[in-house]
Amino acid sequence: MIIDAAPAVGDSWRNRWDTLRLFTPARYNSLPGLPFPAPAGSFPTKDQTAAYLQDYAEHHNLRTRLGHRVDRLRCGGMGFVLTVDNETVHATYVVVATGAHKTKRVPPIATGLDEMIHQVHAGDYRNPGQLRPGPVLVVGAGNSGTELAIEAANAGHQTYLAGESTGQMPQVAKLFDGWLFWFLATRVFSLDNPIGRKIGPRAQTHGGPLIRLTAKDAKFAGVESVGRVVATQNGRPTLADGRQIEAANVLWCTGFGHDFSWIDLPGIRPDALPDHERGVSSAQKGLYFVGLPFLTTLASAFLGGVDPDTRFVVDNIRSEIAGSSNRPPFPPGALGRELDDEGSHKAGQASEGARDK
Repeated sequence: MIIDAAPAVGDSWRNRWDTLRLFTPARYNSLPGLPFPAPAGSFPTKDQTAAYLQDYAEHHNLRTRLGHRVDRLRCGGMGFVLTVDNETVHATYVVVATGAHKTKRVPPIATGLDEMIHQVHAGDYRNPGQLRPGPVLVVGAGNSGTELAIEAANAGHQTYLAGESTGQMPQVAKLFDGWLFWFLATRVFSLDNPIGRKIGPRAQTHGGPLIRLTAKDAKFAGVESVGRVVATQNGRPTLADGRQIEAANVLWCTGFGHDFSWIDLPGIRPDALPDHERGVSSAQKGLYFVGLPFLTTLASAFLGGVDPDTRFVVDNIRSEIAGSSNRPPFPPGALGRELDDEGSHKAGQASEGARDK
């Protein structure tokens, strides 16, 4: 059973900015059992990605419950009890696949900006039509910030890109149709590799390096790179060197935070990444995580990179079931009785599990 708050499969992709594309070529975005329907070297759009996920659910007849949010997960009986819109669901094993984009992260200095400055977080941004006439300050120089800064500049705005560089994937990595990049993302930048263990913590908290775009692309579009925004003065954003930016708009590309407050279990912190071993919870037997940033590799949060992590989790669950042959994997009737009344939307829909519970 897949439970998701979104009304349709893929909505977490549909509800992003209009020109968003995946960072990885289509050849590396397939999930098991169904190739991604796009030219191998193309970078799929957000709507292509959403459509693929919906087709994937239909292709595999996944059993889902859409439009319903998990409000609480706690221990109970033989396993777990989930509160789903005031209903109760029992499960022996729970996989949390809510992704890494739950809460919009905006620095406290945002409250000090003049009320005439239009502020938008990347999670709410759709297109340049939302921007007011005048300069645009994009705060956050990662993949999203660089992409939105280029878009604002191309729309005719004087654009500043503020923040420390997250680095960028070497251009040589894009050779051989992206094979080298995928090798780095899955084999080198991995917990199995000393290099991966070194960069993993930073990738989890500061975002990964620029992948599809580069700093040169931003400069070519007319974007001016500036230092970090550290304060406000007279209602204007102020850089570390004291320079003030006369901005009519501020785009906050400062990332997202975690929200596990709905998980009422010992050892799970509401706003921090959970302790786990390759997705297997270190705090609670029977609890698993997939899709988190750098779960095991840089590609763990990429569409095509979730497969090996998921296989590890599923194999672990299978082993647990095999070792507990004296009991059923779920309490008798616990899933069907509460959920099947509305029809669990069997052939037709499923959730990619990103952001929405």
